Amino acid sequence: MASVWSGYLTFGLISMPVRLFSGARSSGISFNMLHRDDLQRVKQQYYCPADNRVVERSEIVKGYEFRKDEYIVIEPEEIKKIEPQTAKTMEILEFVKAVEVDPVYFESSYYMLPEEAGRRPYALLTKAMEESDFVAIAKLTMHNREYTVFLRPHEGGMMLHTMYYEEEVRKVEGFGAPDVELKDAEVKVAHQLIEALAAEWDPKKYHDNFQENLKKLIETKLEGGKVVEIEKPKKLAPVVDLMAALKQSLAEMEGKKKPAAPASKAAGGKKARG
Repeated sequence: MASVWSGYLTFGLISMPVRLFSGARSSGISFNMLHRDDLQRVKQQYYCPADNRVVERSEIVKGYEFRKDEYIVIEPEEIKKIEPQTAKTMEILEFVKAVEVDPVYFESSYYMLPEEAGRRPYALLTKAMEESDFVAIAKLTMHNREYTVFLRPHEGGMMLHTMYYEEEVRKVEGFGAPDVELKDAEVKVAHQLIEALAAEWDPKKYHDNFQENLKKLIETKLEGGKVVEIEKPKKLAPVVDLMAALKQSLAEMEGKKKPAAPASKAAGGKKARG
């Protein structure tokens, strides 16, 4: 796997060479755009209305619109000239308690690996952060943007998460605790329902059912079979009696978690001897 960034992580007077690798990416079945009449893939082209013709990619430049329909051209080498120091050096600015960071600020995840010369300071910083429950705030430049990032220890190594800036985090009017009065008994049963659904975190358990259904759909059509519609869940009526709904939900959850009776007892007798 190719690294997406390489440079130096600095911590006071300590500097260590590191590389970043993508930590996660979405995956799924992709479709091509076809012409329905002959099932040929259609091509995307760039059209210039002034010349009344299709232009090649080599003829295209990046431009910034400073006034309506007026642009200045920005060349790649000009962007290179104005790259800040964070293009190759990632300086830790401060440390903050991990519990104080709202997950809404996390954007993309990356694995940070040290080069050979940086293994010892990398291990030292990781261990110190693990024991202190701090995350580091740093800055780096990649993909034509300067990011503020979080560094946090994970499984003995260091993860980097790019951060949304305050102005990028949206506020939704009316978001917050609804102005309603809750009964103590309702809260108690809600706690019991949560406990009934409690489990150990295991990401292997979670799958994209829609993608699995798409794979089955493709296999069915390749084999000439008939596509069967999946049964949709019934639309639930609005809850009128909240306590009754909580109790019924709790009873169903507890019923699902009850262990099945042994086969011999369920049959109601001992095995016959031959």
